[in-house]
Amino acid sequence: MTSAPVAAATREAYPAGLIDLVEQGVDVVAIDADLSVSTMGYKFGEKYPERWLTVGVAEQNMVGIAAGFAATGKTAFIASFAAFVPGRCFDQLRTSVAQPRGGLSVKCVASHGGVTVGEDGMSAQAIEDLALVTSLIPFDVVVPADFESARQAIVAVGKTSGPAYVRTGRPKVDPIYDSSYRFELGKANTLRAGTDVTLIACGIMVGVALQAAEVLASEGVSARVLDMATIKPVDRDAVLAAARETGAIVTAEEHQTHGGLGTQVARVLAEELPTPIGFVGVDRYGTSGKWDELLGYFGLTPQRIAQAARDVIARKT
Repeated sequence: MTSAPVAAATREAYPAGLIDLVEQGVDVVAIDADLSVSTMGYKFGEKYPERWLTVGVAEQNMVGIAAGFAATGKTAFIASFAAFVPGRCFDQLRTSVAQPRGGLSVKCVASHGGVTVGEDGMSAQAIEDLALVTSLIPFDVVVPADFESARQAIVAVGKTSGPAYVRTGRPKVDPIYDSSYRFELGKANTLRAGTDVTLIACGIMVGVALQAAEVLASEGVSARVLDMATIKPVDRDAVLAAARETGAIVTAEEHQTHGGLGTQVARVLAEELPTPIGFVGVDRYGTSGKWDELLGYFGLTPQRIAQAARDVIARKT
């Protein structure tokens, strides 16, 4: 179950990744909390009903059940909207998953991340989730850009021994990768070479960053584009190489500029190689609207990334 239509939502990769794991011999159990049609978890349940259950509107209980499964040696996946996982169960993730034994094998796949949840509105637009889960010490945190990278990311975290968080999205997006792509946890992927500035993006903003690079190219600016799908552990080598070789960096994410991708990149630079950096993200609460209109409403656009790039290039010394 690895194929996808030309445009597909990253949430559609969830059952595909789970099925791949079972077929590769991983002892997977998956739990949903009331939203299995939206998370797509029900498709896994149709194929492996003995490995899937739902608990209703009870995200905290879902985490506890998953921790129990993981404590017995199973790889436990849980799924809901990012507004609810970690939004409604952060304490349980901290005390029942992150702390025991240095982290249990519970994998959170949080769909409808960011503002592109769209018409569901402000309360469902998760712009704090990455800040929360990156604070949980043993968690790996991944924000894939398209169906194929999401499928492979789910498989990759399913084969690790510790906890993980994979954020997926609601809208169908054009593919960036095909089946020849190989996702590697903790490694960035260079999608475009460049020498003047580096655009580091994750999730839906990877495609937007590629568009921004085209805008800059029309002005004679050479922009490198990195898909930093793994927010934690961030690819320090790729960040430092970008700083040394281009001298300016812009991060772009469908999340607050606090606590997500930008914070992870800035920490690397502050510790090892201070470099002009700009941040494109969401720093206000939202409204209802079509997902593509909301990208414009929040300024998550190629034009804003391009302007941030011009600004950091001007700050080079």
